[in-house]
Amino acid sequence: MKITNVTATVLRLPNISDAADGTQDDLIITVETDEGITGYGEVDTAPFVGKAVVDAYMSHGTCYGLREVVVGSDPFDYEQIWNNMWAKTYYYGRFGPVMHVMSGIDMAIWDIMGKAVGKPVHKLLGGSYADKARAYASALMPENADEVTRMVEKHAALGYTALKFGWGPLGYDVHFDISLIKAARKAAGDKMDIMIDIGKRYRLKEAIYVAKALEQLNIYWLEEALPAEDYTGYKKLTEATTLRIATGEEESGRLAFARLINETHVDVIQPDMSRCGGLTEAKKIATMAADKNILCVPHAFKTGILVAASIHLIAAVPNAPVLEFSVTESPIRKGILETPFELKDGYVSVPTAPGLGITLNQEVIDKYGVSM
Repeated sequence: MKITNVTATVLRLPNISDAADGTQDDLIITVETDEGITGYGEVDTAPFVGKAVVDAYMSHGTCYGLREVVVGSDPFDYEQIWNNMWAKTYYYGRFGPVMHVMSGIDMAIWDIMGKAVGKPVHKLLGGSYADKARAYASALMPENADEVTRMVEKHAALGYTALKFGWGPLGYDVHFDISLIKAARKAAGDKMDIMIDIGKRYRLKEAIYVAKALEQLNIYWLEEALPAEDYTGYKKLTEATTLRIATGEEESGRLAFARLINETHVDVIQPDMSRCGGLTEAKKIATMAADKNILCVPHAFKTGILVAASIHLIAAVPNAPVLEFSVTESPIRKGILETPFELKDGYVSVPTAPGLGITLNQEVIDKYGVSM
């Protein structure tokens, strides 16, 4: 089998706000083969930048566009393909948008391999630790306590047993933040876990102050309290609290995650398979985390394509207890799959069909696709 083409399709809603909502646009990767098997991946980056990484012509030996690198390869040589993408973009890549696009291509290659052998991706990754993943509803933090209460009640009624609030008004006033989180805990009672994502907005003393308060509220984790680069701060924060500290969605590649794990001692790492290097790299990252006895919970605030990849990783490793499940109202997120993932009793089933186990909705792609 040989890869014959790689295409990058930009999707975009008519109106985009500056809210931290990655479901307002998208970059879908399609990898085709000479045996008629097609794989799909998703990239969480600036979509037009990512498309340029695919389409670029070869400038010199370490400055290729990724289509030129991948076409002609056997998808089962996935490790070699990954290393070739790394090496042949070394001049302008290694991290950032290039690694993001590598992630989407790698995801699509795993989809192809699974379809080719008639197995779901988690079987190829080497594990069936779970046949369902406990999902947490992932939402932007509302502006006031009443809205927080309504959102908790809504998602508890839908069957969620965990809910994460992030960004929005959080990170600017620790006292206001704590009041919103208290409202969430009160509405949730003892039956729902609550996670909080600050969006990298605190300094260390603020983060410690809030973490101490959240210990008393039995919050499941505090996420991205500090800027991603503040490794010293994360280490001090982790040492100062019994609360789980989570971070890692900004990182790309196992080298960055090795440093994050070893230098910060955080409790939860959050590789995003549409940015961290795809499933090939995410499995290695999850194994490093397991070796250090910490949790690995994939970040997945995009569409059902990324959710599918995340569920397969969760099924394949022993240290991933929950699944991020965006509940934004974006029609791209809600409609991209012909058969969307469904929540049942707080869980989402691990796909058993070959590959990622998903079928894309062409009507949504046609409606929101952007011509270039």
